[in-house]
Amino acid sequence: MSQRSRSTGQNRETAYDENRKLNKRNMEDEYVYGNVVRKAEPRKRWEETPVRKPQPEVKKNREKAHHMNAGYVLFLTGALCMSAFILVNYIQMQAELTTLTRVVANRESELNHLKRANEEEYNRITNSIDLEEIKRIAMGELGMVYAQEGQIVTYENETRDYMRQATGNK
Repeated sequence: MSQRSRSTGQNRETAYDENRKLNKRNMEDEYVYGNVVRKAEPRKRWEETPVRKPQPEVKKNREKAHHMNAGYVLFLTGALCMSAFILVNYIQMQAELTTLTRVVANRESELNHLKRANEEEYNRITNSIDLEEIKRIAMGELGMVYAQEGQIVTYENETRDYMRQATGNK
């Protein structure tokens, strides 16, 4: 039985070691199987990486980067101010463009409204005119008659821009 308990103990230790390897995330809160507590092993939080020596060219570049003269700082300041100025002007122009776009949209809407109102008024006036009544008044009261065959004269216009009506008093 003692050998059996040893093999059981060894199985427990092996299972414990495997469990411990699998559960590396939570090493501080490990559960110990069995009644024997092991001696704590020192744990490394971070592994040390080997320190590489930088090459001499890299060292020189780093030293140059750390030392900036006044001219370079002045250049960078000027570039920053110019960039800020351009950015502010760009934002202002975008805001103005947005405002003008809204104004154009409002004016187009107003134009469409006025066109609709004009068409409605034109249709109302056109529908209110009685052409038969006008013809009756013109022929009966004002003495209008239709043109006879000899009274109609056709004319060819060479310039095609406009034509004046000629009177019969030449």
